[in-house]
Order: sequence, then C-alpha cells, then structure tokens
Amino acid sequence: VRLVESGGGVVQLGGSLRLSCEASGFTFSRYVMKWFRQAPGKEREEIASISGSGEDTIYDDSVKGRFTISRDNAKNTVYLQMSNLRPEDTALYSCKVISGPWGPGTQVTVSS
Repeated sequence: VRLVESGGGVVQLGGSLRLSCEASGFTFSRYVMKWFRQAPGKEREEIASISGSGEDTIYDDSVKGRFTISRDNAKNTVYLQMSNLRPEDTALYSCKVISGPWGPGTQVTVSS
C-alpha cells in the first residue's frame, strides 16, 4: 500500500486549495478513504471520510461546509477541496486507508 499526497502550499486567509492523494497497492474502490490533519503541537485529527463508491461522506464540524472530499476510482485518487481557509487550518494533511501506512503528507499554511 502506498499513499502520496500533493497540492499543499501557502494560501491567504479565505483562499482555496485542492489536495490530492494518489493510492496504489490495493483495490482502491473497495475502501473508505480518510483525510487527517495534524497542526503543530496538536494530535492528528480525522476531518473527512468517503465511502468506496463515493456516495457517502462524513466531515468533522471544524471543516463542514468549507471542505469537500471526493474520489476518482478510475485514477485511484482521493481529493480534498478546501475553501474559505483559516489560519487554524494550517497543518500537515494526510490521507489514510484502513490498516495502511501513513504517507508523507502535504503541508498547508494559511497566512493572515
């Protein structure tokens, strides 16, 4: 199993970013995929998940209405569209599949 995140960067308050996570080594469409983030000095938190079909999604209250998780099973890729970004969204963002390893993550920094 391998997960590689990309799309992070520095963005201003209120801006948008789209993160991608390319997966390999397993039958992607059969598994729930999740996005996590870890801010400096804080524990890693789960912020969004999506079913294998893409029909069902769940969001943490902290991102609900601002972030959208989606997936393209033909490309073995899960996305996180982030809008109306806030300084408290600054963190290392990682995707995850159950029992799989953590990828390197992608850093998102929101400047005010």
